[in-house]
Amino acid sequence: MRASIGARQALTSPPELLEFETSTTRLELYREVARISENEAGQAAQALVLFPVSQNGELVAAPGFEARTDLLQSPDAGAPLQLSFDGRSSERWPEDRRESLQGLSEREAAELVARTLLSRWRIAPSGVVQVDRASGAPYAVAYVDGILRINPAFLYMAAAQGPASQSGAVQ
Repeated sequence: MRASIGARQALTSPPELLEFETSTTRLELYREVARISENEAGQAAQALVLFPVSQNGELVAAPGFEARTDLLQSPDAGAPLQLSFDGRSSERWPEDRRESLQGLSEREAAELVARTLLSRWRIAPSGVVQVDRASGAPYAVAYVDGILRINPAFLYMAAAQGPASQSGAVQ
């Protein structure tokens, strides 16, 4: 993958391509996604947005997040969310651990990102949230009708932001 690839193009590519990119490239893509999320926040999702959510019967762009936000640090304050990964979709969440996901499996990374984003978006579902794997989707994460669809390519971007990527940085 070229360094000049954009975040939207990376999301529609197979996640395996991002897995083997450098952490610097994945971090730049994550920062681009964060900037886009802040720019799109609250807009009606008439055009493609990276984080569409259904709200009061309408599709809008979810609240944005800053580029320094570590989405693998799940807040889990208050009532815990009930998540289900036994997908209705044909795509199963891989359970094997990946170095480029800070040693987590895609399923574990998806759980942390799901909990973090649903909390940040102030979504408090009354029942179980189905978490589906949506590789190649033109968005990063979508929440519609109680189903959270996560693009696994986004997980590889988000994992580049965490503490493992900053081990040499001065805090």
